[in-house]
Amino acid sequence: MNTMIKWILLFLIPFLSFGQEYNAFAKAESLYKAGKYQKAKPIFESYLKSHPNNLRVIEYLGDIEGYAKRWDAAIPYYKTLIEKDVRNPDYHYKYGGVLGMKALEVNKFTALTMIGDIKEAFEMAATLDPKHIEVRWALVEFYIQLPSIVGGSIKKAQNYADELLRISEVDGYLAHGHIADYNDNPKDAERFFKKALSVGGSVTCYEKLSDHYEKNGVPEKSQSTLKKAQEVHKTSNRLHYQFGKIAGQYGIGLDQGIACLNQYIKNYTVKDSVPKDWAYFRLAQIYKHKGDKEAALSWINKALSDRNNFKEAIAEKKKILSI
Repeated sequence: MNTMIKWILLFLIPFLSFGQEYNAFAKAESLYKAGKYQKAKPIFESYLKSHPNNLRVIEYLGDIEGYAKRWDAAIPYYKTLIEKDVRNPDYHYKYGGVLGMKALEVNKFTALTMIGDIKEAFEMAATLDPKHIEVRWALVEFYIQLPSIVGGSIKKAQNYADELLRISEVDGYLAHGHIADYNDNPKDAERFFKKALSVGGSVTCYEKLSDHYEKNGVPEKSQSTLKKAQEVHKTSNRLHYQFGKIAGQYGIGLDQGIACLNQYIKNYTVKDSVPKDWAYFRLAQIYKHKGDKEAALSWINKALSDRNNFKEAIAEKKKILSI
């Protein structure tokens, strides 16, 4: 009988071990999804030692390092992912992204040596996925910021903005407006931003504006565009800030801007590239446009309480006080 029990235990040990490992992975994944990245990290690292080919775990660890802005630690994870699955566009996009962020922090000579790898990663992602919105935004940014002497090109940026336009009208117009704004062409920028607002200025904060549209109605053309854009951006928080920025900077779509920025703040996580203090700053600008000095001061003070050396906010506060 004892011998039989021993054999049964020997048979069950592998399954018990598997169950423990699965529970560890599930716990780490749950912590990650809750935004508790540093608590998830050691569990993922331990799991990866016994499962070195688990691409999900490698990606999670790369993302954790990226969110913490530890670019040198994130790069090897994404490079490994590309080596194991060269056809995955997201791996190339993330690899190019962390290389680009590192390039912003190193000396100019070192950054120049990284340009080719950044470009190759982004363009490969765009080729592999003809509808990849994020990488096309990254390429727009890449080509407008890169000096022409080392490959920068407004024309190439505009071409990727055109590609965005075919995928999502809202993103396309926003991208073209961003290019015009970067090139100090405010008239064209405002024209494109108004187009973005007209075809879906509330794409990701549509529910927040239900009262507004009940009063004013939604143009028939915009209804279908809004639904399409909502589906494209159903998990994105990025556009919330973009529309808030337009409202604050150009004084157009003010109510939409307020709704979108409130949604951005509500949904904010470390995955979002724009800190919340910038959202507070844009709300202050919007209320300044609306002539509400008290609300504008409240939001600008909130931005400064988050970051007391926020130069743009300090300058904006002076403007608000002069109203």
